[in-house]
Amino acid sequence: MIKENLAEVEKNICAACERAGRDRNEVTLITVSKTNPVPRLKEAMDCGIHIFGENKVQEMLEKQEELPETLEWHMIGHLQRNKVKYLMGKVALIHSVDSFRLAQEISKEAGKRGITQDILVEINVAEEESKFGITAKEAVDLVREIAKLPNVHIQGLMTIAPFVANPEENREVFRALKKLSVDIRRKNIDNVTMNVLSMGMTNDYEVAIEEGATMIRVGTGIFGKRSYTV
Repeated sequence: MIKENLAEVEKNICAACERAGRDRNEVTLITVSKTNPVPRLKEAMDCGIHIFGENKVQEMLEKQEELPETLEWHMIGHLQRNKVKYLMGKVALIHSVDSFRLAQEISKEAGKRGITQDILVEINVAEEESKFGITAKEAVDLVREIAKLPNVHIQGLMTIAPFVANPEENREVFRALKKLSVDIRRKNIDNVTMNVLSMGMTNDYEVAIEEGATMIRVGTGIFGKRSYTV
């Protein structure tokens, strides 16, 4: 099933890129593996997947112990400050930085290990009360503050769009995040590149790609409906 699902996702990514006049290589697929056991990740690996996204630190670390060190891991879930120290050196990108205090903790822990941690700033574009992330209006000020920290590097922005029946309803959300990233890039803030737009999930990743996503986060579309008993 995973092999067939991945083929379908890949076909959809290519079609969305073609519609948008984009190169397929501009879009990175983050395979969201949360709640899926290691054998299912190995099945995905056999299909060529090597980039996984996890929501919980402990679950990610447990999986890392059983899997090759060559895999690339992304923390896409809400991150508590007291869990940051466990992630350092074990994650390529943290997608969910939504406060200066969290960024400060990441910088402190990265500094202890002599590394620089790549991060994204999470924007709650739709301003849903149930979601984490800052508002678009707060973004520039927070980016400027975080950019001053010595051991983090802001690669771009992330958003979790509303869950909608019709993916077209999220087009404006994705368009707004793209516009925000362009606005921030034009400010030429040191230590900020804005090369990454992490947006779009199983139900709306094609629209996200059409609006400029460089990373999409797909779990259910690859592994099927999740079991939360894991």
